[in-house]
Amino acid sequence: MQDGTNAARRFQMRQKLVSIGDDYWIEDEDGRKVYKIDGKAMRIRDTLVLEDADGHAVLKIQQRMARLHKTMTIDDSDGRTVATVKKAHLTPLRDRWVVHMEHGPGMDVTGDIIDHEYTIARAGREVAVVTKRWLRMRDTYTVDVAGGEDPALVLAVVAVVDHMAHD
Repeated sequence: MQDGTNAARRFQMRQKLVSIGDDYWIEDEDGRKVYKIDGKAMRIRDTLVLEDADGHAVLKIQQRMARLHKTMTIDDSDGRTVATVKKAHLTPLRDRWVVHMEHGPGMDVTGDIIDHEYTIARAGREVAVVTKRWLRMRDTYTVDVAGGEDPALVLAVVAVVDHMAHD
């Protein structure tokens, strides 16, 4: 799933629009539509699909039923689970989410999730920074993805956290 670049990339996402039945575009720093979130309506469980600009499914995000804590999985285009995202148990002072990876070290999501001011880290290394700080548009926030990271996977994690936090 890597995009072949080691350069950091910036994307723009819209606040609170990651919901079932809604579709919206994720743009790169030049305003090009690079990914689309397709909120699949009329499903028993929450389902979002991250598609590339040509409409090909890259990752599928689904709520897992019958869990004590709400959990969502991120599956690749072949239906294999890539990651599982869930809110961590009580954490004082700030939100914390945990991303368990099927292969490789997991990620921690910490900060002010509701206001879109948080980081995603793996083994102490920053994977992404989510912020509204640089934008004048009220309902938009940026996701800066570190070089060498899979932007589709990171954006899917951001979509999951946004969806679950604003559900």
